Amino acid sequence: MSKINCALKNYWVMAPMTRSQCPGGVPHKGVAEYYSKRAQGGVGLIITEGVSINHPSSQGYPDVPNIHTPEALLGWKNVIKAVHKHGTLIIPQLWHVGSVKSPTYPDRLLKPTLAPSSIAHPSLSAEKAILPKEMSELDISNIIEAYASAALAAKNCGFDGIEIHGAHGYLIDQFFWTRTNKRKDKYGGSLKNRVRFATEVVAACRTAVGNGFKIVFRFSQWKLGGYDEKLVHTPEELEAFLTPLCNAGVDVFHVSTRRYYDPGFSGSPLTLAGWVKKISKKPVIIVGSIGLSTDFSELNSNKKSTSMGIETLEKLYLEGQFDLAAVGRALISDPQWVEKTESKRINEIKTFQTQDLKTYL
Repeated sequence: MSKINCALKNYWVMAPMTRSQCPGGVPHKGVAEYYSKRAQGGVGLIITEGVSINHPSSQGYPDVPNIHTPEALLGWKNVIKAVHKHGTLIIPQLWHVGSVKSPTYPDRLLKPTLAPSSIAHPSLSAEKAILPKEMSELDISNIIEAYASAALAAKNCGFDGIEIHGAHGYLIDQFFWTRTNKRKDKYGGSLKNRVRFATEVVAACRTAVGNGFKIVFRFSQWKLGGYDEKLVHTPEELEAFLTPLCNAGVDVFHVSTRRYYDPGFSGSPLTLAGWVKKISKKPVIIVGSIGLSTDFSELNSNKKSTSMGIETLEKLYLEGQFDLAAVGRALISDPQWVEKTESKRINEIKTFQTQDLKTYL
């Protein structure tokens, strides 16, 4: 496979995957070993698990790492050193959960829950959902500042860029989604207004880190609890969505779909990633069940992680529909998945097991 540029050794990316394995928000030695093994196994770029920004409302899952306490920053420096040793780049995924909080999160009811509107998240049952407070303009300003501070902290730590999580029904995506955004001000209503919060986050991060530091933006059509939901329905709507984000400072788009090979819109064989690349003229990361024997949303411990379908991926790459390809669960089960796939050692690939999420294989 060709390289996107001289900085990456190949086009394989480790996708961000939350595992709740950082007590106190600190990435410890085991986390460094975990990412180092994937780097040694051939991955060109690692996007870390979601990392909480420095705002009391940002967290919603237990033992998720942060990027602001001295202990966490030291831990990340050790992770970065371990990954760079193998010639792999690494960026953190900056994350605010909005109104999505796990029932196992210990501070679930003690920390504030903020969202674009005071609407319980549609993905959560009535007994698990929390009614969030609608964000004031001061809340919005403070959270944007927290994103910018996190971006600068990432740069100062030695990361190679950042990814802003704008997908899957979390805070930024809650501004995009009409089911969770009923605002009547400049952040609600039209698509242009619903994208405003995201563009202000990107612009603030860009100001904080300068022009030489990469900003990746991840978005999705689907949401938690809403696999059939659509952010945009036509290429024209997609262009209206992408353009302000490009203008704000996005360098790369990470396009999350259930199945990477599905057409983005009816009437055209182009994938959603292909449409994003065509419209934005920016590098694109494609992701969605790569290396799995079934749709990731149906995956359980009885399903197999493989390198099946790689011929389709290669075809899309040669067509120019994407630049980088992100792999998730297949890399959880087998740190050498990239190496084995590239060398056609398909029969040696390990099967994904749910418990692998809690280990440092």
